[in-house]
Amino acid sequence: MTQTPLTPGQEALLRAAMNRIVPADDFASAWEAGAGTYVSRQLAGDASAQIDNVAAGLDALEAEAQASHGLGFIALDGAQQDALLTRLERRQLDTIWSVDPADVFALLVTLTMEGFYADPGNGGNREAVSWRMIGFTGQP
Repeated sequence: MTQTPLTPGQEALLRAAMNRIVPADDFASAWEAGAGTYVSRQLAGDASAQIDNVAAGLDALEAEAQASHGLGFIALDGAQQDALLTRLERRQLDTIWSVDPADVFALLVTLTMEGFYADPGNGGNREAVSWRMIGFTGQP
């Protein structure tokens, strides 16, 4: 994967959040489908202006999980992670954030969707998994 300015802990949080946005079912999760590679490339390139927001948002997400559950986000079960992400989207939080939580949520969703559904040449959508999932058989 392309190196990003995220710490290993932030990258693990990103992975967990992305895999709740697009969880595995009969098809790959966001991370398994290469969306993490896509996001890493974007944060190291075209979306580099967003790295501070993403990093601050991931740190705040971890602090929120600790404050509300006494556990880190990654240690929460899927339902707890989903509920926390929903609270993030709605700005219904227990901690003070240095960035707008709803903006962070929207950015995470956007980057995840781009990485999951993008042309595989952009680093995500490994082996065109999402295209197969939706029945797309043509060329981009």
